Parts: sequence; C-alpha cells; structure tokens
Amino acid sequence: MAETIRLKASDGHQFDAYVAQPAGKPRGGLVVIQEIFGVNQHMRKLADGFAAEGYLCVTPALFDRAKPAVELGYGPTDIPQGRDIRASLKLDQVLLDLKAAADAAKAAGKVGAVGYCWGGSLAYLCATRLGVAAAVGYYGGQIVPHKEEKPGCPTMLHFGERDKGIPLTDVEIIRKARPDVTIHIYPADHGFNCDERGSWEPTSAKIARERTLELFRKHVG
Repeated sequence: MAETIRLKASDGHQFDAYVAQPAGKPRGGLVVIQEIFGVNQHMRKLADGFAAEGYLCVTPALFDRAKPAVELGYGPTDIPQGRDIRASLKLDQVLLDLKAAADAAKAAGKVGAVGYCWGGSLAYLCATRLGVAAAVGYYGGQIVPHKEEKPGCPTMLHFGERDKGIPLTDVEIIRKARPDVTIHIYPADHGFNCDERGSWEPTSAKIARERTLELFRKHVG
C-alpha cells in the first residue's frame, strides 16, 4: 500500500512525502531520498521495491520548500530545472525535512537512509548528522566537501567508474579520508541504477541493490 502524506519539519515547514508500506509487519524503516528530479515515478518505484522487501519507506518531497509537486523526467531540459531548484535550497533546511521523514519512519523501528544522485550525498549526511542505523548513497557527487564528517553508523557508497561528474579521483579522496565507509565501484556511468536513463546498467544495479539490502538487513532489520 502506498500514499502521499504531509509531514512537518521542526521549523514549521510542511511538505509531502510518499509512503510505501510493506505487506506485513515492517522489518524497519527507510528514508528513500530523491535525485534532482523530485519524487517522480522512478523514486516511487524504488520505495515500492524496498517496501516489498519489508521496509516502511518514506520519500520526502525535498523540493517542496522551493516548488511543490515537482516531478521531472531525465531529458536534457529536465536536468537544468532540477539543478536550479536544488541550488535554491539551503542544506540545513533540507536536513530538517530529512529528520522529519526519519522520525516518521521510526514507526517501523530502526531507520536507514538510501539516496540517489543528490540524495546519495544527503544519505551520507544522514549517517553523519541524523543518527540513522545505516546509510547507503548511490553516486553522490557532494560527499567530498563533507569527507571529514564521520558517519555514526555503517555506511556504503556506490559509484560508477565512467561517471564524468564524479571522477575516480574524488572517490579515492573519500576512500582515503573515510576508511570506515564501504565503497563499491561498478563498470557503469552516473545514474546506473535508474532504468529510465540511458545510463542504466542492470547488472551493476542488481549487485548494488543486493549489497544495499544486505546492509539494511544486518543493521536495520
């Protein structure tokens, strides 16, 4: 079962969140964090997939602070729109929204965070600042500036070796600064987990998902 609910951050901001419920008793909760394209069909599909594995999934509409109900695709005109909206947001406020989403997911027990693209970087910050039980980031390009922040939970990062936006030199900077973080590199490009992108790489996506679920099963439930 899935529905869109309203959440309230600690500063009073109200925003939408897509919630996907598991069929039976939840194993735990997950905050599923959007790319720069809003809570679109792909993000809802990801949340539904984790719900099918037994997790209560909360996907906050982080763009609501700037523009409500954003759902972009993956075409050439969508990318600059998403980047502009993201650039208009303040990180501290985004983290308030993620905290509200994590609090909602706590109804299921322990809470993990998983994010993609922009959300991949935010998932890392959930690990360092929000006290989640486990975190996984897919191709997060803004982790290097926060590399000195120590995760407070088991953390895993997935990167594509052909990702021009996140060169392997950046990945090595993270690896050197954070030997406590598990890093996997795949023969793939940015967005390899998204089957709506031309960069989708199904084998890498499958392996990354299996590793992600293994981490959550061990540390979330």
